[in-house]
Amino acid sequence: MDVYRMGEAAELLGVSADTVRRWADAGRLTAQRDENGHRVIPGPELASFAASLAASADERSEVSSARNRLRGIITAVTKDAVMAQVDIQAGPFRVVSLMSREAVDELDLRVGATAVAVIKSTTVVVERAGTARKHADEG
Repeated sequence: MDVYRMGEAAELLGVSADTVRRWADAGRLTAQRDENGHRVIPGPELASFAASLAASADERSEVSSARNRLRGIITAVTKDAVMAQVDIQAGPFRVVSLMSREAVDELDLRVGATAVAVIKSTTVVVERAGTARKHADEG
């Protein structure tokens, strides 16, 4: 079973390690001690907690079939005569969207504004952290 130290859990949840410690101290997250005495959170517990945070933070203003929603800040907007590129920093993740210039203007998308990247995709590549290099080295 995967377990996560407080700092790792914080990074995955997009909060500080102190926040994760407070949640554990308050009983919102179940933490246990590893063989070295460090507090760790079991993977299934962290996954359940992350899902509950996402459900409570869901800001959909209307019903949608899209389930992937990343809230962030717009860091760049590049426009030409017809198309535009909008960069959003959502926590540690950079999301880049290409759209019409007309859409950017209508939505008043500008650097410093908050936005939600809504992603609907039937093709999503999933990699396990730390395994990509191992498999590449074996090939």
